[in-house]
Amino acid sequence: MAWFLAKVSFILPLVLLSFPDTSYSLLITRQAGPPSVTLHNGSYHGTQNPTYGQDFFLGMPFAQPPVGDLRFRNPVSLNTTWTGTKNATQYGHACYGYGSDDWVLGNPVSEDCLTINVVRPTGTKPNAQLPVGVWIYGGGAYMGSSLDPRYNLSFIVEQSVQMGKPFIGVSLNYRLQAFGFLFGSAILKEGVTNIGYRDQRLALHWIQENIAAFGGDPAKVTIWGESAGAGSVGAQLLAYGGRDDKLFRGAIQESGGHINSVRQTNASTWDKYYNNITRATNCSRASDTLACLRKVPIGALNTVLNSSVTASVPYWGMVVDNDFTIATGTRQLLDGKFVKVPLLHGRNSDEGTSFSPKGINTTEQFLASVMSAGPDNATAATIAALYPDIPAIGIPATLSGRPPPNNASLGVQWKRSAAYVGDLRQHASRRLISQVYAVNNVSSWSYRFNVLVNGQAPASGAAHFQEVAFVFHNLEGLGYNNSVAVDPFENKPQSYQRLATIMSRMWIGFIADGDPNTNKATSIHWPVYTLDNPQNIVFDANVANLLHAEPDYYRAEGIRFISDRFISVYGR
Repeated sequence: MAWFLAKVSFILPLVLLSFPDTSYSLLITRQAGPPSVTLHNGSYHGTQNPTYGQDFFLGMPFAQPPVGDLRFRNPVSLNTTWTGTKNATQYGHACYGYGSDDWVLGNPVSEDCLTINVVRPTGTKPNAQLPVGVWIYGGGAYMGSSLDPRYNLSFIVEQSVQMGKPFIGVSLNYRLQAFGFLFGSAILKEGVTNIGYRDQRLALHWIQENIAAFGGDPAKVTIWGESAGAGSVGAQLLAYGGRDDKLFRGAIQESGGHINSVRQTNASTWDKYYNNITRATNCSRASDTLACLRKVPIGALNTVLNSSVTASVPYWGMVVDNDFTIATGTRQLLDGKFVKVPLLHGRNSDEGTSFSPKGINTTEQFLASVMSAGPDNATAATIAALYPDIPAIGIPATLSGRPPPNNASLGVQWKRSAAYVGDLRQHASRRLISQVYAVNNVSSWSYRFNVLVNGQAPASGAAHFQEVAFVFHNLEGLGYNNSVAVDPFENKPQSYQRLATIMSRMWIGFIADGDPNTNKATSIHWPVYTLDNPQNIVFDANVANLLHAEPDYYRAEGIRFISDRFISVYGR
């Protein structure tokens, strides 16, 4: 973790910060020595980064360590105080996760992982009342952490100061995979469902109680995430029947949201996956299998969870438990049972290339792929008609015609399959969310990210996750250039960096003011989504103005069919 802090300090030459909004200079103070803060439970000292003019408070617990008997339990609030000043200069351990976002970064992992991080402009006074952006990482709810350097908040917080709208950046950890989203009859009976989302919820309560001490305004919190992080934002908007606990005033969702097209699994169906785990851990014969799982040594449990034992689990994430989640996301959304705060959300043009099966060469194979997820013959035939084998109308547009021979593994009908799967997994839900917000007179701003970045072949297009570096203004490519990701900006034209500035400042405008149009970076207006005039803003580094508004009608017939037959039906 120390290497990360050191690298952050030397990424760029020393930046002399300017404050266009002179009123902000009244909210900062020169400080001698490391920054400190006094919270309800005790005091912390952080570290100062002179390069970016920021104070870091890292690795602060927001819950009791979920170890021992607290494993597979809902998070428990801190109940101790201390004297003196604790160290908050290093990120805490990542929660156990199983995927490339974990192993490629070599992050230290632990069950004791429920920590929170705060990045603020240096010397911000406790009475500054700055807005707060809370980042929730993605990773399918089975991998990821706030340690990931691609989620470094320094760059976007720096942008906020330079544009005169400073905000405080917060990131948090939550439990993943079985640690956070185990399900089954035993789990439901004990009321320990949706644990990862409950972790996030407790962190949001911690922010309400403590952020003022850092100079933040608890009434100006925006929650923000990508992929499963965006789904987490949706879970918080839906939590407890859409009860507004005043934990946030705005929400940002990148490539994810409240709803999806996956059939939710009930507890009795989930039991077979739960039983696989108890069998592999020698807990299946215990009178209380969950109590037994709590006693399994972490090394042995980790080995089981990181094996074929969990490979058949259909998904990790939201389940209906009649407590945290009273119904499916679709049902709650259509019933208006969600926290009605402004929303900034969108998808990347070619999301489907990240999720589509490869090797689809014939219509018969396409139909079989469609039906493997549940649709009958007649439904699959309709989908085939709505998504014909015409490369010119498939995705990605960056791939003209069919895949070349050196990409034969993708399949002859790659563009057809990618278009369908992308709409099924991402675009149909985004459009429905936009429409529901409009019906409920809640402001939402919708986007489509259409940039081919480094590391993405024309056959992948503007794929999943690619907007993240732009939003975070990560022009240095911190956390990239490894076996998983390539620096999005390396050897790219200046238009890429200009677009990153525009996007990050639109996000800042939304966090600061609840409106992305206060960004001071472009004169192009991002329209609120309405039923009379549904529009997206399109981000594209290869067009003259870098962004433009478009009518939200792409693949209208196919998306409408998916929404009516899958998202709305499965959600009921």
